Amino acid sequence: MAGENQTNDFEFFLWGLSEKPEQQRVLFLLFLWMYVVTVVGNLLIVLAIGTDTHLHTPMYFFLASLSCADILFTSTTVPKALVNIQTQSRSISYAGCMTQLYFFLTFGDMDIFLLAAMAYDRYVAICHPLHYMMIMNYRRCTLMVTACWTLTNLVAMTHTFLIFRLSFCSKKVIPDFFCDLGPLMKVSCSDTQVNEFVLLFLGGAVILIPFILILVSYIRIVSAILRLPSAQGRRKAFSTCGSHLAVVALFFGTVIRAYLCPSSSSSNSVEEDTAAAVMYTVVTPLLNPFIYSLRNKDMKGALGRLLRGKVSFSLY
Repeated sequence: MAGENQTNDFEFFLWGLSEKPEQQRVLFLLFLWMYVVTVVGNLLIVLAIGTDTHLHTPMYFFLASLSCADILFTSTTVPKALVNIQTQSRSISYAGCMTQLYFFLTFGDMDIFLLAAMAYDRYVAICHPLHYMMIMNYRRCTLMVTACWTLTNLVAMTHTFLIFRLSFCSKKVIPDFFCDLGPLMKVSCSDTQVNEFVLLFLGGAVILIPFILILVSYIRIVSAILRLPSAQGRRKAFSTCGSHLAVVALFFGTVIRAYLCPSSSSSNSVEEDTAAAVMYTVVTPLLNPFIYSLRNKDMKGALGRLLRGKVSFSLY
């Protein structure tokens, strides 16, 4: 079926989270629990930051943006997977698949860019503390987040339009639990060389450039921290950056495995790719609220006041 002639009547079939029927109920309950905790946890972080004036700083502005992106990122894949498990159906319409792909790429890339922005924020705060508020002012932070959203939309549109030009054979099973670039190219009946080239260079740039910037930022940060005369100051600085590094390691490790390490179409490879996808689409957004709040006294205090109702909402 040619790409330009495909309509909403055309359907893909998703491999899903498991092929074993006896695991479906357990997977449904597990992923429903993870999705609810992810949405509630990240929403609490957004509300805590918005209602506590002490948290109206660049670091928490980026954290609130990351929490919003995580809610949207998880919501593009998990609800559809839950519906498919509950209805015992693995189908997704062509239009639904393309829509899911676009928003998945948008919010996934947004996570990548925001993690890089947060690393830059920590670099300025630790390496240039006297100029921090001048460099990371509200206008610049807003411009950085706006630029992130613009870039992610452009990247997502590029990949989605290139997928539109492909032809797909009927009754092909996408080897994943959602529509993604690699699995869609595997089930295409037409030449995917252009798509693979763009995925390798544009996708590689989107992943590796922010990752390298984060590494460079933290090399400079660690160097600056080690020069601090106070042991207490070093501990505080490492504690502030440790949570961010944990998220970066988990997220980028699984993303690089999924996109930059090719795999075969065997059953074991599909299971490994699905496990990697679950890590960066479900587990990382789930862990973010705990990683950023449990070791942060300011966040724990703000969350406590929010849950006790002792808050007043105000803008950054």
